[in-house]
Amino acid sequence: MTTKPPHRGGPGKGGRGSSADKGPPKGPPKGPPKGPPKGPPKGPPKGAAGRGASRGPRPGQGRPERARTGPRSSALDAAQRAAQLRGDERDARAPWSPVEAEPAGPAPRARPAAVRPANAKAAAKPAARTAAGRAPARRAEAAPAPAAPTAPSRREQRAAASATLASGVQTLTVEPDEDGMRVDRFLTARFPQLPFTRIQSLVRKGELRIDGKRAKAQERLAPGQSVRVPPLKLDADAARPRNPVRDRDDAEFLRSLILYEDQDMMVLNKPFGLAVQGGSGTVRHVDGLLEALTGPDGQKPRLVHRLDKDTAGCLIVAKTRLAAATLAKSFRSRAARKIYWALTAGVPKVRQGRVSTYLVKDEPTEADARMRVAKHGEEGAAHALTYYAMVDQVAQKLSWISFKPVTGRTHQLRAHAAHIGHPIVGDPKYFDVENWALPGGIQNRLHLLARRIVIPHPRTGRPVDVSAPLPPHMAQSWNLLGFDAGRYDPVVDAPED
Repeated sequence: MTTKPPHRGGPGKGGRGSSADKGPPKGPPKGPPKGPPKGPPKGPPKGAAGRGASRGPRPGQGRPERARTGPRSSALDAAQRAAQLRGDERDARAPWSPVEAEPAGPAPRARPAAVRPANAKAAAKPAARTAAGRAPARRAEAAPAPAAPTAPSRREQRAAASATLASGVQTLTVEPDEDGMRVDRFLTARFPQLPFTRIQSLVRKGELRIDGKRAKAQERLAPGQSVRVPPLKLDADAARPRNPVRDRDDAEFLRSLILYEDQDMMVLNKPFGLAVQGGSGTVRHVDGLLEALTGPDGQKPRLVHRLDKDTAGCLIVAKTRLAAATLAKSFRSRAARKIYWALTAGVPKVRQGRVSTYLVKDEPTEADARMRVAKHGEEGAAHALTYYAMVDQVAQKLSWISFKPVTGRTHQLRAHAAHIGHPIVGDPKYFDVENWALPGGIQNRLHLLARRIVIPHPRTGRPVDVSAPLPPHMAQSWNLLGFDAGRYDPVVDAPED
């Protein structure tokens, strides 16, 4: 009976089926060889002295096994060199070995040299990664964690920024919760004692830089950007100490204006004649009054949008920087819905309509300059879109018009009302009707009210719907003209874009 032929990875290749692993044959060969060899052998025999033997003797045959080659710089060598440089002898041992040496056991059986891993370098890499991964963990356990530094409060940050601003050039980094803020409002938030007109002057003259480029007043910021502020000298009265009595009075006044409030935002009923932000000759304004509501952590409520000084009604204020950024994004994405009421001269022929123009300042250097209708492509011109609906009218003389602005340009509603030939009563800038006399009993004040606002809540996303009552001078006019403030407002059905 013939024997089974050897496996391909057998004697010649050092595989598991090698006859050298099975021991000598059990008996003599069954017959003589078929004949003498045909010629001299071409090389060493294929058995124990074949290809597998050329790599070195097998373990257990009397000769020591040759040390295998590996990476010239192992993880152990690197750890030991790092420990020597630090002067730490504890880390001279292997980082992955325990603190106490384990008792030596029987040496593991050496792997046959013939059965060699396909990639010796790949087998050495996991061990190196394990060594490098465990060493920092053991050192972290030995060394105590450093105490976390105490973060300065907002009040301290503003004070430090003001000191730097007054002394020299400063580079500010935009924080994540300041994402999307306009650069002028960013500086107003960082330096509340700096007049807003001065900030606009910095932008207009090109002295303010964002990542090395000249900044524009309406440019939006992104986290990580650097804002370069030139050296300035602050007004001496800007650093005067706060008056506790005045702060208490200002806080009580603001609380009397609250229409809606929660932990993230509040909606104020801004009265007629109160400016939202400071300017030339403006001392008392909403932004300054909000200082009285600064919390113990230095967080001051922040303005989200603006109203004209003589416009009354809903004004949204954020209590945190994160809420301010979220609400500002709602205005930019036009997710906020606004409705304004106005008393205008004359009666429009088209009772419900749409006004779409481009607006530009007559005097670009003035903060409160008059806006005029411009052509598309004109320098500085911005598109403005407004829907309107006439709610009621009196003797073809006066009209109660409700506006729904889609965009939020400066003086947009006042300029659009004058553009369609029906300016708002009491407007000192845009009312230019000839031979028009103010009816008796109506005050010569701007009759414009931010009546209603609906905006997603910065935390929950649910709509916050707030309405403001008529200011005293408009309530007097409504009563005199017989307008019913509870009447249905058709502008609610107007398009949103």
